[in-house]
Amino acid sequence: MSPKKLDLLQGTLDVMVLKTLTTMGSLHGYGIARRIEQVSGHQVLLNQGTIYASLVRLQQRGWISAAWGVSDNNRKAKFYSMTPKGTRQLEVQTADWKRLAEVMARVLDPAGEGRR
Repeated sequence: MSPKKLDLLQGTLDVMVLKTLTTMGSLHGYGIARRIEQVSGHQVLLNQGTIYASLVRLQQRGWISAAWGVSDNNRKAKFYSMTPKGTRQLEVQTADWKRLAEVMARVLDPAGEGRR
């Protein structure tokens, strides 16, 4: 039996989108979703509504910009890119998530039993 898909904590998807755009450059929504699924080892599965809600939110905050273009299959698509404000936000959120992950590791393994 394969493990169930992970439920994302609030704000997690936005960080994943920002990181994907930083790593891959300008992408359309479908490409962003597929890349996140691939990098997560298919533990995170995104539907169209979920990814586009995140993209709208990020665009409204000024963290990404959008421009119309043509996809690989010759269809009109909106391509998203990082803004300088988004790059700064990703740095802040990355540091916060790393700190939270360290704290959770200590709480879940208080005696350090997993570190032998």
